[in-house]
Amino acid sequence: MKPGLSKLLIVFTGAIIFNMLFWNEKPGLNTVLFDLFICSTIIKLFPYSLQNNTNRWLLAGHVITASMVLWQNTVISKIAFSITLLLFVSFSQYLHRSVWYAAGSSAMNYLFIVPNFFTELKTFSGKRISLKKWYSSVRKLVMPLIILSVFLLIYSYANTVLSTLLGSISATIQRWVIHFFKIFSLERTGFFLSGLLIVGGLVLRCKASFFSTADLKQENVLLRRKNRLKKWKQSAFSDLFSIISGKSITGVLALKNENATGILSLVLLNGLLLFVNSLDIKYLWAGFTFKRQTDLSGYVHEGAGVLILSIVLAMLLLLFFFRGNLNFYNKNKWLRYGAYIWIVQNAFLVLSVSLRNYYYILHLGLAYKRLGLLFFLLLVLIGLITVFLKIYQAKSVYYLLRVNAWAAIFILITAAAFHWDTLIATYNLSRKSTTPVDVPFLLSLSNKTLPLLQNNIDVLEQYSARKFYTIDSYRPLSALEFYEYRKAIFLKQQQNYTWLSWNVADAYVVKFFLAVSVPVK
Repeated sequence: MKPGLSKLLIVFTGAIIFNMLFWNEKPGLNTVLFDLFICSTIIKLFPYSLQNNTNRWLLAGHVITASMVLWQNTVISKIAFSITLLLFVSFSQYLHRSVWYAAGSSAMNYLFIVPNFFTELKTFSGKRISLKKWYSSVRKLVMPLIILSVFLLIYSYANTVLSTLLGSISATIQRWVIHFFKIFSLERTGFFLSGLLIVGGLVLRCKASFFSTADLKQENVLLRRKNRLKKWKQSAFSDLFSIISGKSITGVLALKNENATGILSLVLLNGLLLFVNSLDIKYLWAGFTFKRQTDLSGYVHEGAGVLILSIVLAMLLLLFFFRGNLNFYNKNKWLRYGAYIWIVQNAFLVLSVSLRNYYYILHLGLAYKRLGLLFFLLLVLIGLITVFLKIYQAKSVYYLLRVNAWAAIFILITAAAFHWDTLIATYNLSRKSTTPVDVPFLLSLSNKTLPLLQNNIDVLEQYSARKFYTIDSYRPLSALEFYEYRKAIFLKQQQNYTWLSWNVADAYVVKFFLAVSVPVK
């Protein structure tokens, strides 16, 4: 079978499998089955992909996320599953080192999916198919078919047996068409086309390899280059610094002057950040006392806002000063020391915000944003470490972005291995006697937490406010009523799913409620 035809058959087969597995179902066992089809297809089409260590690690991480969709069935596990699948496919189809460029190749596959489809269609026989020739052949059939229809109509009026036979055939075709559209409704057809789009974007490789070529041209280590003075004077940086520093930044002593400007800037910024960190040492590390009236939310968000702004500006500033030949200037020692101190102080700022977030969680419980801030702080620390390595080892910005992107993927896969809703509910409910419980937030968590709420029903009973609404209710519900509503809806929905939607998390909840004999309303 020709490669083009083979790929087109795979795409249509994959769309049919997608339609059968996911129509009126939710992600579960069907996700694993569909993933087996896609991954085995990619490995078959691109067998050299598993010879690369990066691809093997990506596939291992993807298998973890797929198993977490089956086990935890959380939103983050589904996001991690989708991202790692796209990356595995992109790294298999193209030569890549960076997640960013691989994402560009994946986006290009979907952007050019229609041209890719017709490219495969035109070349599956080994030569290009002339659409004009096909159109000409079809046009030649039009007149003979019209003549045949006219005479068939005349003969049916003259022959009763033929008329009855044609009527029977027409009724059969009509019943078949009605039955066909019952099975393949407009919604089902649209769902099939969406499956065709998803599978086509994964299987059909774009002929252009713009992002792959650009990726392979990048260097991890900075190279010393001879700057052309004329080209530098035409740049935006030259215009900016000529306004501030006059001609000193564009003359033959430009590198020396830039080094001096960098040292002075970092001295001033380090002094300012030292003052900020000393305030944190005095009032946060050594003298923090929790009071009920303390605005911990503002306390944490304020610190996080300062951190984000500070880190972004710090990285941009350091990337500017260490963007080129200043890395190789033999008198840049103090500039480097200033940069290292600046990085260490920003790392301390990260720890200070972490401590604020710890107090926030300790006194008010866990929540999505508080957990998200912890992951963000971890990424910031990794970013600071890589900025240090960039300066210390004269690495490029490409290296910085590539390493941090891989770190983010690793953290995403790790985060997908936990059911955070259950962790949040367990932690908050375990401290219900000492910490106020945010009942509306607990009732907004996923269905996996319903058994925990059942075991802590007293928390819902004590919440007196009637502030919960549903589509079916004409009055505000109490927390307990809303919980019963969610429980009944969940159990009723499970009856509409088949084994394709099975996952461990939902099966656990169903088993729990069947054990306590909860009727389905």
